[in-house]
Amino acid sequence: MTRILNRLYAISTYFGVLDTGWQRPCWALTAGVMAAAAMPPVFAVVFLIPGFVIFFKLLEAASSGRRAFVVGWWFGVGHFAAGLYWVSYAFMVEADVYGALAPVAVVMMAAGMALFTGLFAWMAAKSFKYIIASAARVFVFAALWVVVEWIRSWAFTGFPWNLMGTVWSFSDVMMQGASLFSVYGLSLLTVFMATAPVLIIKPGPVFRDKAVVAFAALSGLALFAFGYVRLPVMQSEFANATRLRLVQPNVAQKLKWKRELRARHVRQLIDLSLSPYQGKAADIVIWPEAAVPYDLANTGGLKQAIGTAAPPGGVVLLGAPKGSPRGQRPFRIWNSLFAVNPDGRVAATYDKAHLVPFGEYLPFRNIIGDRFGKLTAGRTDFTPGPGPKTVKLKNRPAFSPLICYEVIFPDAVVDKTNRPEWLLNLTNDGWFGLSAGPYQHLAAARLRAVEQGLPLIRVANTGVSVATDSYGRITGQIGLGEQGVLDVDLPPKLKTLTLYARFGNVVPAVLVFVFFALGGLLGRTPPIKT
Repeated sequence: MTRILNRLYAISTYFGVLDTGWQRPCWALTAGVMAAAAMPPVFAVVFLIPGFVIFFKLLEAASSGRRAFVVGWWFGVGHFAAGLYWVSYAFMVEADVYGALAPVAVVMMAAGMALFTGLFAWMAAKSFKYIIASAARVFVFAALWVVVEWIRSWAFTGFPWNLMGTVWSFSDVMMQGASLFSVYGLSLLTVFMATAPVLIIKPGPVFRDKAVVAFAALSGLALFAFGYVRLPVMQSEFANATRLRLVQPNVAQKLKWKRELRARHVRQLIDLSLSPYQGKAADIVIWPEAAVPYDLANTGGLKQAIGTAAPPGGVVLLGAPKGSPRGQRPFRIWNSLFAVNPDGRVAATYDKAHLVPFGEYLPFRNIIGDRFGKLTAGRTDFTPGPGPKTVKLKNRPAFSPLICYEVIFPDAVVDKTNRPEWLLNLTNDGWFGLSAGPYQHLAAARLRAVEQGLPLIRVANTGVSVATDSYGRITGQIGLGEQGVLDVDLPPKLKTLTLYARFGNVVPAVLVFVFFALGGLLGRTPPIKT
C-alpha cells in the first residue's frame, strides 16, 4: 500500500509542476472528461477521484488567478463537451440547414459553460493564497464548486444540467440525501469525497489529512445509511389511486412537423390511447410535449377529436402550441399543456415559463433581427408563461406541470403557496436521438421527486417515459426509442414535507457555510504529526 501511495504521490507532484506549456491544459481537459464519465448513463463514479484530484493539484500549482482560470476553463471544456455532446443531434434533425453547425454548437456550448468552471478555479486559487493547508483547501474547494453550480442555475436564464450530485441517480439509496439538501448538497459531498483522497497520496500524511479523508469516507457511508433507512419497501398497490395511461408515440423529430403527416401523428396518439388497458381503465391519459403538431387554440374540431381519447369522466393531458386569437397583434405563441375533456372542452392550460434559448427563442432578437431562426418549427419566438402553477382537475389530485427542461431547476418546480400532489413532466427528447441526453434529463427529473417528496410522471415523445414514486424510484417505464403505452397507478405523495421542500435552498446554503467554516478552522490549526 505504501508503494502505491508513493507512486500516486509522484504522479500528483508531476501535475503540480506543470505550470507552463501545453501539458497543463491537456491534463485539465482530461480531468474534465473523467468527471463527465460519472454522469448518466455511464455512471463511472470512480472516475471522479482521478478527475478531481488532478484538477485540485493543477489549481494548487497555478501561479496566478489568471492561470487558474485557464486551467478551470480547460477542465470545463472537457467536462461539458463530453457531457453535452448530444446537443449536436438537434442540429441534425434538419441536417441540410443546420448540420454544419453541429460540431460548432458543441464546441461553443462547452466553451461558454466552461466560463463557470473557470470562475470556480479563479475563486479557488484566490482562496488558496489565504488557506495554506491542503486539508482545509479541500473543504473550500467543494463549497466553492456548489456556489458556482448555483450561479449556473440562474445566470443567463440558467442551465443547471448535470449538476455533480446527479452522478448518484443510478442508486435509489444514494439519491435520498436530496430530500435533505437537494442535488446541491449531493454535489457538495460528491466533490468533497472525490477530492479528499489527494490528502493521502503523499508520504506520511499528517493526522489532519487522515482525519479529513476519514470524514469524507464517513460522509459517503452516512449518505448510504440515510437512504437505506429512509426507503420503505416498494409499494405494489395504491388504494383508491388515480389510474394513468402514459402514451409514447415515438415519432421521429424530422417527421413530426411535416404538414402531410400531422393528422396521422394525432390519429396514432388517439389509437394508442384507446388500445386495450393493462388492468383497470385509466382516469387520465397523458401525451408528451408538443404531441399535437397544430396550434390547438386556433384549430377548429381538433379538440373534439382529442376528446375521444379521454376516458369517461377523465381527461387527456397533452402538449401543443397555443397561439394568440386570430387577428390579435402582435401574434404570440406559447408552448403549452392542455387538459381536454371527453366532449372536447379545455378544462385547464399551462404555458411553459422557462424557455430554451435558441430552441424556443433567439436571444438578442432585437439585435440579430430575423436573419436567423430558432431550431423549433416556425419563425416566431415562444412567449414565456408566468411560472410554476398547480393545476386542479375535478375529483383528481392537483399536479404541477413542467414542460421539457423546466424539471431541471431544483427550486422552481412547484408553487410553494399552493403545493401539488404530483409532478408532471411532458417532454420531447426526440431532438436528441438515442444519446445520453434523454437519460441525463430523466436523472434530473427523478431528483425533483426526491427533493419534493412527490411522485413524478414523465411522458416523452421518444422516451424515456416513466412513473416514479415520491422517493424517485421508477415504478414503470417505456424505454428510449420505443412506442407504447404504460398503465400505472399514481403513487401517493409523502405525508410530511421533506427538509428541502420545507426550507428550500437555505438547507444547502447552510451546508456550504459549514464547509467554508471548517476550511477556515482547519486552515488556522497547526498540523499534528503521526
